[in-house]
Amino acid sequence: MSEALLGLAEYPMVKIPAGEIQLRDDRKKTTWTVELRSFLLAPVPVTNELYFSISNRTVEPHEHLQNPVVNVSWNDAVIFCNKLSQHSGLTECYSVSDDGESIVCNWEADGYRLPTEAEWQYACKAGIAGYQYGELEEIAWYRENSEGRVHEVGRKLPNAWGLCDMLGNVWEWCWDLYDVRVYGTYRVFRGGSWAEENRGCGATCRRRSHPTFGIDDLGFRLARSM
Repeated sequence: MSEALLGLAEYPMVKIPAGEIQLRDDRKKTTWTVELRSFLLAPVPVTNELYFSISNRTVEPHEHLQNPVVNVSWNDAVIFCNKLSQHSGLTECYSVSDDGESIVCNWEADGYRLPTEAEWQYACKAGIAGYQYGELEEIAWYRENSEGRVHEVGRKLPNAWGLCDMLGNVWEWCWDLYDVRVYGTYRVFRGGSWAEENRGCGATCRRRSHPTFGIDDLGFRLARSM
């Protein structure tokens, strides 16, 4: 068994304090405030090593073990969270219908899940008011320094709460629907990536995609309720 699978019940997580965050939808010109209970968030995105180990799949030679996993759909991320919870002896957060069309989250369960976009943005900002939590060159892999590819997690400076790669490297799936009336089942992702310009890597930047789509600069990060 690889080191990635040892002690998974104690997978490293950062305790994020309770608080509130204001979200905004620039497309609709709307803002709203969300109050948050304390929760746990992984310090880095899910890596190829962890993802493929739990999924019982072989990592291809070109897929660096410590790079963030990409080309993972929102549905794939949800299934992975449940598998990791099972492996770790925790209660699964997600109930999935037989046809896969309905997915419900039990927010009181102690297993792994995707962060909400409010949790993600709150954790990314880590108490700051700005769009980015530091000089982008120092905290993120983005178009100007990435050489057109994804990079190993944790190689850039963390934010004030010890979270790395919240901006740049890969976008990260969140739990939330983007806009049901306009986009149906499309889900939110956050954070920017190695392919984005400076303005695409910010705490409030929101994007969307269909939950069955995988993208080469889109991964995810683990959260847990407390």
